[in-house]
Amino acid sequence: MSAATRSAVFGSPEALPSLLRVADVDPALLATDFAVPPDTALDHRMREAEVLVTGWGCPPVDASALRRMPRLRALVHAAGSVKAHVTAACWERGLVVSSAAAANAVPVAEYTLAAILFANKRVLQAAHAYRTDRAPVDLLARYPDAGNHRRTVGLVGASLVGRRVLELLRPFDFRVLVHDPYADPAELAALGAEPCTLEQLLRHADVVSLHAPATAETRHLLDAERLALMPDGATLVNTARGSLVDTGALLRELVTGRLNAVLDHTEPEVPPAGSPLFTLPNVLLTPHVAGSLGGELARLAELAVSEVERYARGLPFRHPVDPRRLARSA
Repeated sequence: MSAATRSAVFGSPEALPSLLRVADVDPALLATDFAVPPDTALDHRMREAEVLVTGWGCPPVDASALRRMPRLRALVHAAGSVKAHVTAACWERGLVVSSAAAANAVPVAEYTLAAILFANKRVLQAAHAYRTDRAPVDLLARYPDAGNHRRTVGLVGASLVGRRVLELLRPFDFRVLVHDPYADPAELAALGAEPCTLEQLLRHADVVSLHAPATAETRHLLDAERLALMPDGATLVNTARGSLVDTGALLRELVTGRLNAVLDHTEPEVPPAGSPLFTLPNVLLTPHVAGSLGGELARLAELAVSEVERYARGLPFRHPVDPRRLARSA
């Protein structure tokens, strides 16, 4: 991980001392590249390492890196996806891998809940009208369909985040639809959701929220044809990955005002400077803020430290990464 990542994640008063209590760690050493010069302090540490704690920006742990770490048996990622750095060589070595994705899912789900509630309440449109008119806004006349009572929410993907959103939606008077081709329909029903096809979800949901991974299968999952199925005035929330949506097709819908959007991810990740996404009154565009930030990073560190502690006690990880499911997960 980078120095900034280490400082951000393990910078809380409890995180690093907690890690030092369960592992032999030199806080002064940080690997940002596994091709370190031989006979250095970091080289010696890597040769002795049994557990590797990683974060955002970790270089690939490939065969070459693993040769530098002959004793390595476990990898604990103090962030979400491990796809960028856990390579096939790790699984061939038989490493056990843990991820703090469950901890990172918490703020993403909270952001999603806020987006859903604000979208149904027409907060974005009302705020824009108020800012533009600078006079009383006839809310009942302008937004006769506003409100969260008995609205339909559609979740695309029963991922860690999707399931957390399901939990947060329980106290509200929503009908919740879920599409996930890999989820158990009985399990989704037990969580209070109605399993359905993607087309059914798009036709009936007032808010569609994306929680599927970025894969070849999900690229442009919402194309022009599927976006056209969404009801007039519906809102698309994307806290997953920008590649799930055909940006050009979405822009055409947004420019007309037929659909609304809350976008924390786009394709490209930063839209061109002249993109209408920055100025459209029916779009809330945020710079990838849904995930863990500030004080929320302590939750990642706490999970990572607890996993190292379990490893030290000879216990299995509570949040293991299953290589068999990695291809269809975030």
